[in-house]
Amino acid sequence: MALFSRRKNSDSDDASVSRPDSAIEPGEQPVDPSGPSDAASAPTPAPAETTPTVGISMSSFRGVGAGPETPAAESTPGVSARPSARQPGAMEAPEAPETVPGLRDNVLLGNALAEISGPAEPAQLLNVARQLLQGHVFLRVKGDARALLAEGKDLPLAVANNGDEQLVLAYSGGMALRASVEADGDRDTSAMGQPIMALLRHVLSGPYGGVVLNPAAADGRAVLPKALLERMLAEADPELRIKTALCETRTDETAGVVVDAIVADAPMWIAVARTEEGGPVGVAESRSAAGERFLEVFTHPLELLALGRGDQPLPIAKAQLAKALAVDAGLTGILIDPAGPWIRLTRDELAPVIALADDAPAPTA
Repeated sequence: MALFSRRKNSDSDDASVSRPDSAIEPGEQPVDPSGPSDAASAPTPAPAETTPTVGISMSSFRGVGAGPETPAAESTPGVSARPSARQPGAMEAPEAPETVPGLRDNVLLGNALAEISGPAEPAQLLNVARQLLQGHVFLRVKGDARALLAEGKDLPLAVANNGDEQLVLAYSGGMALRASVEADGDRDTSAMGQPIMALLRHVLSGPYGGVVLNPAAADGRAVLPKALLERMLAEADPELRIKTALCETRTDETAGVVVDAIVADAPMWIAVARTEEGGPVGVAESRSAAGERFLEVFTHPLELLALGRGDQPLPIAKAQLAKALAVDAGLTGILIDPAGPWIRLTRDELAPVIALADDAPAPTA
């Protein structure tokens, strides 16, 4: 029995209805949340086990200033992705400028924050949180950071007070940091780039209540509380191997780096949902313009939840992924992080993963 089932297409069978999944290119058109259409075969059930729900939800990502959650609008006939669903992003990250000499902006985080106008919507905060796990952030240090480090002194990070809590100030780029300097007039300040995992560990190990991103911005500002950062860190690859490869400039070696990370047990998730009440659990796929089938795989639950499709993230081990590819020759490969930056890997590129199929546990009927 196959490990995965493909979802039935819930759209009308009327031939006049345009099916977006017939010409999907991530970054150009929506990924069909119901998976590719396959009227010739019924979905094969997934293993008979309870689908776990990862403890990160839309409501848990409501930072300071977030408005109330609103129900998703009704689907438009002929459009598979709900109006509330995020469209697939670009394959590659935009080129990052150096607005502070020697430090490149985190352009992915900056673009996510730029979507916020007024109170942040929950979906916008999910997108900010996932892009916060890309690259680095800028921190503001009181005094000369380089001199303080040379003297072996602690760096006094800029913080904001929220009642009895202190929130660390962080920035997506040099312009956002300069806006804070202009706002408070304290020019005895230096900028320091910090890998995001180091910042998260610092915040979570200290007396801080969370992080404020781009605090001086009228729009494009977000506050992520400590409890939320804990959930993000708990599910993340400590080395962010795949995410780092995807947000860097693509080369001929990129696919191999990602495959090596999968073989080395980088955490992965798939998207699951019931196709109908009482029906089997289906797993999300997407199709290329040529009709090729790609299993959707995610580097963090946030990558799936940010799409807003209502699917649940389910952890998948490398041996299970290998088995799924080995038993379903119709799968062209996998699509990682369709919200972007994303990558498609073909069966040939995934050969080292497929070779692990013999180590996979037998699926449960």
